[in-house]
Amino acid sequence: MNALLLTDGYKTGHHQQYPKGTEEVYSNWTPRSNAYAPKGCNKVVSFGQQYVFKWLHNYFQDNFFSKPKAEVCNELKEELSLYLGVDYDVTHYEELHDLQFLPIKVKSLPEGVEVPIRVPMLTVVNTDKKFFWITNFLETILSTMLWQPMTSASIALRYKRIFKEWVLKTDKDNSAFIDFQGHDFSMRGMGGLQSAIASGMGHGAVFLGSDTLPVISSFRKYYNAEGFVVGSVNATEHSVMCAGTKDDEIGTFKTLMETYPSGILSVVSDTWDLWKVLTQYLPQLKEEVLSRDGKLVIRPDSGDPVAIICGESHKLGANKPQDKGVVELLWDIFGGTTNAQGYKVLDSHIGAIYGDSITTERAENICQRLSDKGFATTNVVLGIGSFTYQFNTRDTFGFAMKATSVVVNGERRQIFKDPITDDGIKKSAKGLVKVEVVDNEYVLVDQITPEEENEGELQVIYKDGEFVNQITLQEIRAKINGSI
Repeated sequence: MNALLLTDGYKTGHHQQYPKGTEEVYSNWTPRSNAYAPKGCNKVVSFGQQYVFKWLHNYFQDNFFSKPKAEVCNELKEELSLYLGVDYDVTHYEELHDLQFLPIKVKSLPEGVEVPIRVPMLTVVNTDKKFFWITNFLETILSTMLWQPMTSASIALRYKRIFKEWVLKTDKDNSAFIDFQGHDFSMRGMGGLQSAIASGMGHGAVFLGSDTLPVISSFRKYYNAEGFVVGSVNATEHSVMCAGTKDDEIGTFKTLMETYPSGILSVVSDTWDLWKVLTQYLPQLKEEVLSRDGKLVIRPDSGDPVAIICGESHKLGANKPQDKGVVELLWDIFGGTTNAQGYKVLDSHIGAIYGDSITTERAENICQRLSDKGFATTNVVLGIGSFTYQFNTRDTFGFAMKATSVVVNGERRQIFKDPITDDGIKKSAKGLVKVEVVDNEYVLVDQITPEEENEGELQVIYKDGEFVNQITLQEIRAKINGSI
């Protein structure tokens, strides 16, 4: 697709609508509200800027600048003339093609840091007076691509903080476990491949466990990742269990353990009767499980996640399997140890994972309920899927890119929006902006001079087709883990 079609249709006339003599349009990208975010998500993780601008740069190179001017500009003229019902003038597009790069300067806060609501994370401004229109022409594609990696990284960090809080309470010597306690199961439920990658990288910036396989090559391409990126384990699905037949499910378990005599093996266990697996089959397989050189992980996949994992009863020793829940039933069969903090830790050969309809609230409830029954929260891994990551929009953190400064005939104008019919969320900054650190917190300073705009924490990452101040995945993860 022609790169100049990656925008809202109404923007195709904006180059004619700015005041005559407009030379510069300066905009910022800001999270404006967390009203729709999960409880506890009070800040936003700065993440995805390098990915987005590398992608955008490559797309323009491949789908505009590298193609013959007549080909791409004639296409634009034909399509937009039909679209708008006018004889559309593409002179400004032809001039951009002659330039052979995007004439913009992009400044960003470091990726991996947390940013308070209403503090700009990114600014974009044109670097050539002729192309004042390009700044907000790019707003649509930037908004489309930026909100999701930032949103998913922010929610992933909330999960990780939940896990850390409870690990410190119930199994502090096993704190490294939290890097893998939240596992990305979301790919199949996301809004397409690019959505899965953008969100999956947001998760992968925080956690080390993921089944969204494309994030590996994406991290290597956009963040210079080397060596181990994310990992997973051998695991079954319902088709595997069904193919083994309902009448011989225990035989399927045996075959799987023979196929994988070592390492972690995750087996979906509710294809028919989870409670029969936990009360009949696993007791018969106890010796095989304990003699394996690795961990067998039981994966329920339906029902109320809190009740399935923790049991409907809040106390140990209930009679019905449903009242005990998966973790207690595994303890009854395989036992384990009691750690220095007094919490039960399952034998290292057995474990549990749950990955259906997990939310941050349910994650907290699972940890609370396991703790109440005397179990360390490290006895379970949670698969975080599209029920978390696709149930979000740009409005989850109120992201918006708004122009706050223009230059017209050499005169700078501080501009802003503040709708009288709004509750204050849509009120923008005013004029040029910078971000400072005050008492270890990022703070917005607006209505500043061009000289002051060169100061602060927003640093140039892209200018006139060139990348600077690039960051690696390892550096991002270090910043994120340092904030937990």
